[in-house]
Amino acid sequence: MIKVLIVDDHRLLREGLKKILAETRDIVVAGEANDGHEALQETRKTDYDVIILDISMAGKNGIEVLDELKKEKPKSQVLIVSMHPEEQYALRAMKSGAAGYLTKESTPAELIDAIHRVAAGKRYLTPAIAEHLALAVQTDGSKPLHEELSNREYQIFCMIAKGKTVSGIATDLILSSKTVSTYRARVLQKMGMKNNSELIYYAVKNDLVV
Repeated sequence: MIKVLIVDDHRLLREGLKKILAETRDIVVAGEANDGHEALQETRKTDYDVIILDISMAGKNGIEVLDELKKEKPKSQVLIVSMHPEEQYALRAMKSGAAGYLTKESTPAELIDAIHRVAAGKRYLTPAIAEHLALAVQTDGSKPLHEELSNREYQIFCMIAKGKTVSGIATDLILSSKTVSTYRARVLQKMGMKNNSELIYYAVKNDLVV
């Protein structure tokens, strides 16, 4: 039996996933978490075969939770199921150790297939993700990383580089902290970095902050 943990801050979505998986004979939802903090607590006290993880959540976003999970339990099999399209987050998620990535527009059959593959220690790659990975390998790196960012992403990147916190940025830009965290995750994904320290080092090295 494949034991699954569902991590998503929307109860309706968790209930929907549970109903889908209840129709399978070899998959059981053995736990659920509302946010990253609860997810880490769950994985510390119980071993799961597959962790279904959202990206945009209150507090720690899914990529940050994924990083912590892989540090604490390197063999964790994590399947990202997100509202964000593959081109925004899939490559970074896979680089951070995710075993697969699905959007919330995927079919129940695709979800079940992905869980089976991930539980078996394999990766679940859609054609779109495979193409992104191939393009990433072919990239020559001649274009400055920060030029890949949108105007809003670049603005938030510069504020992070100056030492601003997410809540501080949210206040300054009149955005929710969750929105700022989402933008931060996009910046990290596009620039291929893992944390604020790497962003600050890059900004200083390239004279982007004073």
